[in-house]
Amino acid sequence: MVAQVDRAYIQERPTKLFSRLISYALFEGRPLTTRGQWINSFVFAHFAIEKRLPQMRCVEKPAFILGTGRSGTTILGIVLSMHRDVGFLNEPKAMWHSIYPEEDLIGSYSRGPAKYRLGAADVCPAERRNAHRLFGAYLASIFSSRLVDKYPELIFRVPFVKEIFPDAKFIFLVRNGWDTCSSIEGWSNRLGQQVNGETHDWWGVNRRKWYLLVEQIVSEHEDLAHFSTDMLSWTNHTDMAAVEWIVTMREGMRLIEVYSEEVLRVDYESLCANSEHEIKRIAKFLGFQREDNKFIKYAKQTLKSVTPAPSFELHQSIKKPFMETMEKLGY
Repeated sequence: MVAQVDRAYIQERPTKLFSRLISYALFEGRPLTTRGQWINSFVFAHFAIEKRLPQMRCVEKPAFILGTGRSGTTILGIVLSMHRDVGFLNEPKAMWHSIYPEEDLIGSYSRGPAKYRLGAADVCPAERRNAHRLFGAYLASIFSSRLVDKYPELIFRVPFVKEIFPDAKFIFLVRNGWDTCSSIEGWSNRLGQQVNGETHDWWGVNRRKWYLLVEQIVSEHEDLAHFSTDMLSWTNHTDMAAVEWIVTMREGMRLIEVYSEEVLRVDYESLCANSEHEIKRIAKFLGFQREDNKFIKYAKQTLKSVTPAPSFELHQSIKKPFMETMEKLGY
């Protein structure tokens, strides 16, 4: 599906097709493992122009969807994009790379150094100004007043985002670890490819994201850091995904304690089983002012429960941390 929209999306609110196509073509960029990467040169040229122009629209109370990839973050973003006031960007990593060049974990736009975790000290006036100009230009181009940005790895960069957008809100999306890890394995096996002697899959260019995760994030966790050297040689996708899931879920639980008013936990299973209640709860948290019946109707049509994935054997070194994290989350 181009721009993550299907026939039901277009039928429910045809004008939203314009918004999604603009988002897809001019602002999100095309990362590795996707087609049409030739457009990136035009996207970055467009960003360079926008950063030199006055800010076109004020960015107020932007919302960011965080968590582990393959946990329902995209479908939640698409549902929220149906609201009449919302513009939705699906992993606009090209835009964030234009704002902060050392943020590219995958290697889609840069093969240089990258930081998994970013803090308030990493924000300079130019980066703050550029972020407001780019996101403001985006909102102006699609005639929207509210921004929803789905970029799961921003969960390790909340202080960085808050330094740029002090009134930002964050949705921490949680999904059963077995389901999330199984989905990551399936995605990587399905979309992974060999390109000019390089492996491009879930873990970036030649495992770039995996090495950064182990070296910069796993090293912060005492019970996992002991095995970090061994982890660098791992090749089993479910074991690697389980490590990513553990550290991401721990980060999300910590954020809820630190930013209790700005971070909302949403369970994917509850979102699908009781979609109207959960979507209204999210809308209230984000401060959507206008009621929107089409938005609620689309959520109820789209969010459906899926069959849980079976458990699988985990590497001995992460069995205990994985099950402890599952228990803390209530699974």
